[in-house]
Amino acid sequence: MAKDSTAATGAVPAGLGQVEISIGGMTCASCANRIERHLNKLEGVTASVNFATEKAKVEYAGTVSAEDLVAVVEKAGYQASLPPEPDAAGRAGDDTGAGAGGEEEPDRELNSLRTRLIVSVVLSVPVIAMAMAPVLQVDYWQWLSLTLAAPVVVWGGLPFHRAAWANLKHATATMDTLISMGTSAALLWSVYALFLGTAGEPGMTHPFELTIARVDGSSNIYLEVGAGVITFILLGRYFEVRSKRRAGAALRALLELGAKEVSILRDGREVRVPAGELGVGDVFVVRPGEKVATDGVVVEGSSAVDESMLTGESVPVEVGPGDRVVGATVNAGGRLVVRATRVGGDTQLAQMAKLVEEAQTGKAAVQRLADRVSGVFVPVAIAVAFAALGFWLGTGDPPAAAFTAAVAVLIIACPCALGLATPLALLVGTGRGAQMGVLIKGPEVLESTRKVDTIVLDKTGTVTTGQMTLVDVVTADGVSEDEVLRLAGALEDASEHPIAQAIAKGANQKVGELPAVESFENIEGLGVQGVVAGHAVVAGRESLLADWSQPLSAELAEAKTVAELEGKTVVAVGWDGAARAVLVVADAVKPTSAEAIAQLRELGLTPILLTGDNETVARTVAAEVGIDQVIAEVLPKDKVDVVKRLQADGKVVAMVGDGINDAAALAQADLGLAMGTGTDVAIEASDLTLVRGDLRAAVDAIRLSRRTLSTIKTNLVWAFAYNTSAIPIAAAGLLNPMLAGAAMAFSSVSVVANSLRLQRFTSSNQT
Repeated sequence: MAKDSTAATGAVPAGLGQVEISIGGMTCASCANRIERHLNKLEGVTASVNFATEKAKVEYAGTVSAEDLVAVVEKAGYQASLPPEPDAAGRAGDDTGAGAGGEEEPDRELNSLRTRLIVSVVLSVPVIAMAMAPVLQVDYWQWLSLTLAAPVVVWGGLPFHRAAWANLKHATATMDTLISMGTSAALLWSVYALFLGTAGEPGMTHPFELTIARVDGSSNIYLEVGAGVITFILLGRYFEVRSKRRAGAALRALLELGAKEVSILRDGREVRVPAGELGVGDVFVVRPGEKVATDGVVVEGSSAVDESMLTGESVPVEVGPGDRVVGATVNAGGRLVVRATRVGGDTQLAQMAKLVEEAQTGKAAVQRLADRVSGVFVPVAIAVAFAALGFWLGTGDPPAAAFTAAVAVLIIACPCALGLATPLALLVGTGRGAQMGVLIKGPEVLESTRKVDTIVLDKTGTVTTGQMTLVDVVTADGVSEDEVLRLAGALEDASEHPIAQAIAKGANQKVGELPAVESFENIEGLGVQGVVAGHAVVAGRESLLADWSQPLSAELAEAKTVAELEGKTVVAVGWDGAARAVLVVADAVKPTSAEAIAQLRELGLTPILLTGDNETVARTVAAEVGIDQVIAEVLPKDKVDVVKRLQADGKVVAMVGDGINDAAALAQADLGLAMGTGTDVAIEASDLTLVRGDLRAAVDAIRLSRRTLSTIKTNLVWAFAYNTSAIPIAAAGLLNPMLAGAAMAFSSVSVVANSLRLQRFTSSNQT
């Protein structure tokens, strides 16, 4: 559906439109699903809400307006805002998925959570210590506990109580419901026992005993359970939110790629201005080493332009008058004069940013395991509490005893380890991953990728080194390789061209210091010539040597043909009236890539090579590393479409890449893995970052992800097991504060111990 030009500003008339709404206040994937349902109830509206990016992508028609959509989200109990007006360059003030409050909103939420956590830790530690150690239970200690614990449960737990209230209004239950229900029950019952029971009397103590016997509920308080649960859950939630806050970083990194300033030609003079002031039709200058400020057409000059960010190809593209250039690509050669054809949001860089954003927004929100379990566990716990109340009232027990059993069920049903189950395993797993060169961004990464069966690999910089390398030297009869490298390397060292620099670097590594060059000349589009050690040397295209009456011999011509059929670049070299050698330059395959592909197959993954490079090069590389399926000559949008097509076929797709042109596909994939040696944009758009440039790190990343997810599942079992086993004790009216505290402590210790086992995870590539 075509996007209305005013849709992004909020001033969208009723009719046809598309808009992205920033949403605040979501606490889990259930919230995203709830908002999506409310929006899709409107006639003519199709909405997709992503929890990680905190955005809703909405297409609407008929009488619905953008303001109506915002109102629906707010009525559901969440904050919503439309994107701000674009600036002069056509870029929105904040289009990075920062949340409903703009770019500053995420920091405010994270800072608020950090403050709640710190205050809760300071207040709850003495409460837990007094409850568990009778020696600290001085006169009126229970009242001190209430003074310290009440702010933790009420203020520290406020985010959970708000979320539970929203869940209640929509007749659903999540982990937040369980937390709010259990901690509120612990606080309210303790208040009752202190003010209306006997727990507030001077000298009251909690004996350190784990005996199971009927107790008088009016003499017991459970403040340490409420305060402890809130504190541990806040700790886990802080880790999760901090990870999620990176969701919009890929878009910000993309927008940072563009040139900040540009030299515009005005009345024959160069005027340096901010890039945002460029307009269509302006003529600007791009010097060697500078970024092209915006999309345009060359009107003067010729050069080699590095377009790897767009195409993924490692060989620079030769451009001259009439050729197209793309904004943010790098001028690797001579001075260019370019006429701007597209600026702001119309450039290819902006379109790539849009692809990344759409891929992130479109990625399915995965409901946390804890929420799914809580959705069943909470109704069961409430049912057991009511059953216990009804049973004891029916047997003629005093109402106080019956309510004691019912409330005890609600208290014991809330395991504090529940909040640690996911974040703690993730914390240990990410720590171990960092030691091995693998960075994991968040729990959603693990939960959404447990069934990955297909891995799509970018070629340049992922399977290959991503740099032009001298890979072969074929010499004529009687010519030594060292002599060729010494003379040709010295000549090419005087050139700025990336291929020339690759030859010079390879020559320097093999023969050492290179001689000086005299009378150097760059012959536009053909090669270079000069005098080296008394020899008139020429290097470049075969046609350049032919102009010097230095045709290639049959042997050299055959070597050139073979290399070019493999997609490699060939430079012919001659001196003193004869062709002497051909130098073969290519993007070399990394030494460990073939081993990594074999290991990925052992994990049950099907590898596919996906590249913007030409078919011949791609097939050659694939054959070398053992990949059967190849998709070549694709642009960034095509890469996204390939991933979508595989997902539509039922595949769970992992994508490994390193370039800007991979960013959208990395975001679209179920699991995006970026090579740490690649661009910041690719790294930010991915779910996992491989710090090393070794593809075998992808094997470790997938293995570690699976192990960490398994640990999270085990943690959840432990978190519920202790407390679930204690529910019958609570329902029988046999629960005492020490048993409740012990269940909380043991479940937490089990989760911690199980998570620490991830530290023993080892790489499959250790020797």
